[in-house]
Amino acid sequence: MFLKLAINSLIDRKGAVSLSVVAMAISIAILLGVEHIRQEVKQNFSSTVSGVDLIVGARTSNVNLLLYSVFRIGAPTNNISWKSFKNFAADPRVDWAVPISLGDSHKGHGVVGTVPNYFDHFSYGKNNHLAFYEGAVFTEAFEVVLGFEVASREGYGIGDTIVLAHGMSEVSFALHDKYPFTVVGVLEPTATPVDRTVYISLAGMEAIHSDWPNKSTSATDSLPNQEKLGQVKVEQITAFMLKLKNRLSTFKFQNEVKNYHEEPLTAILPGVALSELWGFTALIENSFFLVSIFVFTSACVGMSAMLFSSIRDRTREMKLLRIVGASPSVLFFLIEVEALLIALVGIFLGLGFVFILIFFFQDYLLIEYGISVGKNILSQSVGKMLFAILIMSFLSALVPSFYVYRKNISLQQTQ
Repeated sequence: MFLKLAINSLIDRKGAVSLSVVAMAISIAILLGVEHIRQEVKQNFSSTVSGVDLIVGARTSNVNLLLYSVFRIGAPTNNISWKSFKNFAADPRVDWAVPISLGDSHKGHGVVGTVPNYFDHFSYGKNNHLAFYEGAVFTEAFEVVLGFEVASREGYGIGDTIVLAHGMSEVSFALHDKYPFTVVGVLEPTATPVDRTVYISLAGMEAIHSDWPNKSTSATDSLPNQEKLGQVKVEQITAFMLKLKNRLSTFKFQNEVKNYHEEPLTAILPGVALSELWGFTALIENSFFLVSIFVFTSACVGMSAMLFSSIRDRTREMKLLRIVGASPSVLFFLIEVEALLIALVGIFLGLGFVFILIFFFQDYLLIEYGISVGKNILSQSVGKMLFAILIMSFLSALVPSFYVYRKNISLQQTQ
């Protein structure tokens, strides 16, 4: 009966109430959307690489090494020698070590030069290993494996040829067009930077940048075969990832890398570097969240003003309720229930807005920004936020509710 009375009262004022509901829904959609994307971005970054104890590169900051070696963001400060990599890879404490070489691109997609066992050891998420959607790993110098997004976006398949470019620009005039690569494999989607990456062998990377004996030949001439591949001597790489047999020796091994006398190196723990990255981005995250809070607060103030302004027009309604025996406390809670109903409708509409936006822009965010946004927007943090929204809505209606209560108390005392 009480709930039905509140619903009928809101329906009678559907014009002003509708505007308040829309404002509430938009503010809630912004609040929930920002929170959902923030959580998804963190999840995407955190799940990019797993099962790696240390990442070693030239002397630089921890965050910079993490960004360019794992997320393909930024540029390395310097290369490291192949000799240094071999020294550490041969250490009896090392389970496996995988080198990577960066610096080239294909239509804006980063190129990674590496070795075949990269696809055996590299893992993402909760130790999920890479798998092939079609084809297999490269076995010759001028063969290439594509991330799923690269193949889908550019329309490549097994047997197609691609040309790499020097640098990371989408448009480059420094093409390695004398050495086209043949697509031999496409990886399954991972929702990580792997999907936007082009993989070639270290020998292939070195060959297109070195003074190859056949460099003067055209792209249509025969390419170096696997036998000639052994003539390509790798001199430098960008970084390497390694896993230790005993993780208890990680910090000692890290210090040994930092104190390496042959050349200045940096060794990072991916998880620690990622925590540093979140520290740098915390200010931006908090700024977006604060703006969302202000938007929602404005909607609450608008709802409170709407309820307060409607009291004068509801004088007759209030008198009728008093006549049938409604106490000032009942009128107080009637206003509060109306505010909660507006908030509940706003929550459902806001959730619907966010779901629709994710449905239409999910692929766009993945292709353009590499952000995989899940459709499930309900989580523990979102649940707490929805509860806080209801509390805020209740509190924002205190002013008009208390006004009605005091007004009817005064009338009761006068009578």
